[in-house]
Amino acid sequence: MKLKNRSNSTSQTLTSSETRLLVRETLRISANLASGPPPSPLPAASAPQERPLLKDSSFGGLVDDQFLNSSLRLICCEEIDGRRWQYFADDNVAARSVASKPLKKNSIRAVCLQTPLSPADELTTFIRSYVVPEGFPDSVTPSYVPYMTWRALKHFFGGAMGVFTTQTLLSSLGVSRNRSAPGAVAINWILKDGAGRVGKMLFARQGKKFDYDLKQLRFAGDLLMELGAGVELATAAVPHLFLPLACAANVAKNVAAVTSTSTRTPIYKAFAKGENIGDVTAKGECVGNIADLLGTGLSIMISKRNPSLFTTFGLLSCGYILSSYKEVKSVVLHTLNRARFTVAAESFLKMGCVPSLQEGNLMENIFIPPWKQHRPIVLGPRFKDAFQDPISYIALEPIFEKEQYIVTYNPSKGNIYALFKNQAKSDDILKAAFHAHVLLHIVQSSNQSQQSSKKHDNELPLGDLQSQIAESYKLVSALYEPFKTKVKEQGWVMSESLLNPGRARLCELSS
Repeated sequence: MKLKNRSNSTSQTLTSSETRLLVRETLRISANLASGPPPSPLPAASAPQERPLLKDSSFGGLVDDQFLNSSLRLICCEEIDGRRWQYFADDNVAARSVASKPLKKNSIRAVCLQTPLSPADELTTFIRSYVVPEGFPDSVTPSYVPYMTWRALKHFFGGAMGVFTTQTLLSSLGVSRNRSAPGAVAINWILKDGAGRVGKMLFARQGKKFDYDLKQLRFAGDLLMELGAGVELATAAVPHLFLPLACAANVAKNVAAVTSTSTRTPIYKAFAKGENIGDVTAKGECVGNIADLLGTGLSIMISKRNPSLFTTFGLLSCGYILSSYKEVKSVVLHTLNRARFTVAAESFLKMGCVPSLQEGNLMENIFIPPWKQHRPIVLGPRFKDAFQDPISYIALEPIFEKEQYIVTYNPSKGNIYALFKNQAKSDDILKAAFHAHVLLHIVQSSNQSQQSSKKHDNELPLGDLQSQIAESYKLVSALYEPFKTKVKEQGWVMSESLLNPGRARLCELSS
């Protein structure tokens, strides 16, 4: 059975048996790509067109002298957050004709077309990333600014009063008769709390992640809460390091408090039916407070028997983390974020079906280490991260000429990259994400076949990579519409914003 491009109307009427056949074809193609002979070179008619050599006027006077009058070939233009970059390929072979000049590997140069921001503008941009929501002011209502202004003033006066009330309480408890002692202890205590507030403020930059990765952030916050409690426990062993350890513990616990507060409403919203979100939230907090009081009473009873401090803490921490994991896993969300989209795509490619809401949420990966975030698939990366040499980009560009995205594989990093063009819409981003999973499935199947035959190599030949991407393009043309249909049948909601794509976009080259 040979796979051919099908129209959208035909794809939407595929039966389950036909879908399974298409998925089986994926596995067959993967095996053929791994064991088959290297593909024949592209015919002259389909060879990528030669890029024009660099002209001085392309830079608008913003390029250093080293780029002027040099044989650099413009291959790509990129825009991110309103700033533009142009990428050039180095070409030093002057003896050959323009049509036969080869492009050297590792020769991409990036040039920013805007003047660098002033230090004041850099500082303003940095502050805005922490204190206002993404997309401000268009992402909020007009009443947001006066509300936050008065809220900031309220917390300013509250923080100032806290110093004096803490000092008075410590003095009333008889910390010391020395008049300066309560003040010194109060200042240390305020410094500890202040460090926690700074940590809370810095973590608030996570922004929209609290909306689509709320399970992962909630569980990570609970882990930080336990880490902070463990650091507080360590102050008993090294009391002379009380202030730095207490500050570190408070930072961790305040970050955990941010995640708990920010993810609470979306989680309760998943439970509410109708307009009863306030009632669900109030009752949920009441249950939490009752359980907290019962746990406090139990700990008081246990502490009277002088148990081993570290043993007791270890047992309670295990119970806390296990309960947190089960708590987060029990939440059933209808939206497809990056983790749940991965579950749905992989299940569809392997078995021809999409899991139900309950199954998909149970299969979702809750704990993702920071060093594995958004891997092995990266959506919306910078051009320089996806391509290390211009040859691969120029070879793949014709394949995606009719699409608003480009998908590639970087063997040295082991990641699949989906780059978006500046005209990419919501469905284009979703299709690119699905295409990335199809390509990842093919690459992994090919690598497994090579490992079994002891021919595994970290460097994938360009011809093999191009062939794999071309085959993945054919598969996506046939499988994407059936995938969307099955996703909707199971009740999932797809949106490109839930996938958290990067903001970099490829722009059209100016003539």
